[in-house]
Amino acid sequence: MAKIVTMGEIMLRLSTHGFLRFVQSDSFDACYGGGEANVALSLSNYGHKTYFVTKLPKNDIGQSAINSLREFGVNTDYIVRGGDRIGIYYLETGDAMRPSKVIYDRSNSAIALAEADEFDFDKIFEGKDWFHFTGITPAISEKAEKLTVLACQAAKKHGLTVSCDLNFRKKLWTSEKAIQVMTSLMPYVDVLIGNEEDCEKCLGFKAEKSDVTKGQLNLSGYQDVFMKLKEKFGFKYMATSLRESYSASDNGWSALIYDGKEFYHSREYQIRLVDRVGGGDSFAGGLIHGLLAYNGDEKKALEFAVAASALKQTIPGDVNHVSTEEVETLMNGDASGRVQR
Repeated sequence: MAKIVTMGEIMLRLSTHGFLRFVQSDSFDACYGGGEANVALSLSNYGHKTYFVTKLPKNDIGQSAINSLREFGVNTDYIVRGGDRIGIYYLETGDAMRPSKVIYDRSNSAIALAEADEFDFDKIFEGKDWFHFTGITPAISEKAEKLTVLACQAAKKHGLTVSCDLNFRKKLWTSEKAIQVMTSLMPYVDVLIGNEEDCEKCLGFKAEKSDVTKGQLNLSGYQDVFMKLKEKFGFKYMATSLRESYSASDNGWSALIYDGKEFYHSREYQIRLVDRVGGGDSFAGGLIHGLLAYNGDEKKALEFAVAASALKQTIPGDVNHVSTEEVETLMNGDASGRVQR
């Protein structure tokens, strides 16, 4: 199995019970999550050796976050300790036509204020195979942006495959700033992941005739975007998840991949959502595993990624707690949901 590094912010997640609204809640369920940490945890479940890079305060909450990674086999040797606080996000889970809501409380978190000289990227990437980052990390702060650039440069220097999930977050930065920063990072990227909003808001390429708020997806629009991205940046693979949001409770879920020669659209799943947060991260983790495990067979890799992320959205919390065998059972056609005895 591969040695995979991810870098970003792991946050304390505080979510309302069931479907309660924030104004109804007098207590919250607590767990930890964040885009890159979620990917590392998924890949650890699939048997890879994973390493998570971040900075966390040297207190009990920081240690609890580290323990949540170690519990599922993620290596935490490269986590720097210091700073005053861990980032927090609050989640209100929607239902039917009422959307879910996220409120961030992550300003001046430890990783947002981390200095470049606190990380030895040559040591971190020596002997590793793959580096994964997202557009969330450079959006956190100018210092985190600098860390992302240095990490990408070091990863390419050491010959790693680099993947990026664009992950545009409008509460963290503007599209104009995102396009400026993310465009400069794309020359380091081999595998690009991004949904319909990400490609437009982070790179300036819009998929025509798609409207996710109405459940409308136009595959030819995505194909046109992928061809333009391939021409500009030369990515080896480009993939997008395709979510048809019928409501906050029911979604259609599939994906598209392009290797510069052929487009492939996956099987579609109809999901009754339990927790959609982390769905994109589980897709990214599944795609990375699939490309590694299936020797570059992008069609099989995509089917693994879609099945893995469909399963995740039936599981509470940020993390996809599924095994390779469970994902392969679904991707091979068993979606009955029958009790396993």
